[in-house]
Amino acid sequence: MDLIEQAEAYCKSYKYRFTEPRKRVLDAITRQKDPVTAYDILRLLSTEKDTKPPTIYRAIDFWLKHGFIHRIESMNCYIACNFNHKHKGTQILICEKCGATKETCIDDKHIYTEVSEKESFLVHSWNMEIRGICSKCV
Repeated sequence: MDLIEQAEAYCKSYKYRFTEPRKRVLDAITRQKDPVTAYDILRLLSTEKDTKPPTIYRAIDFWLKHGFIHRIESMNCYIACNFNHKHKGTQILICEKCGATKETCIDDKHIYTEVSEKESFLVHSWNMEIRGICSKCV
């Protein structure tokens, strides 16, 4: 099942509307090899109806909230989730030479426990950007 089909099934099972703008935004993100900005998405969908910035941002916010996409904070862009949205922690590997990005998933329960106990803070999710050199650039 591809990401769009998973998203549609998710929306149906949780009674969310799987609207055409949401579908188009998620599809635009999943079709791209590289991370995309909101403006990239707007440009990709510019020939279709209902492509106003607020519509795009609402769809992005929806997919972020439900774990179907991730935001790369330092690049102000988005990538599709590759791990079936079952994880709480997301790590994005960013190559400092070529700019390639890759999602990985290290579910380190120690982070949750330590932060919860030491800081009295309930962790819902954690995201990390890890910079280095990819295998192609070494």
